[in-house]
Amino acid sequence: MAPEMIWSSVLTAAIGLLAWTFKSRSDELSRIGILVNKTREELAKEYVTKAEVHADINRVLDRLETLDAKLDRLMERK
Repeated sequence: MAPEMIWSSVLTAAIGLLAWTFKSRSDELSRIGILVNKTREELAKEYVTKAEVHADINRVLDRLETLDAKLDRLMERK
């Protein structure tokens, strides 16, 4: 076997391995990009808006005011 043939085979194998590694990394990067985009979409579903938070807090405060008024009336009776 000629040295040029061996060298050509080694270079072909090395370049093939390098190309395969590059393609697998590229595919993995694409997959991670898709997962990041899906995660962003899912996170948006879990958060509430400021208006919703304020509405919930106002409901709690109204309920506390009602309880406070009832306690005041109960204390006045006794």
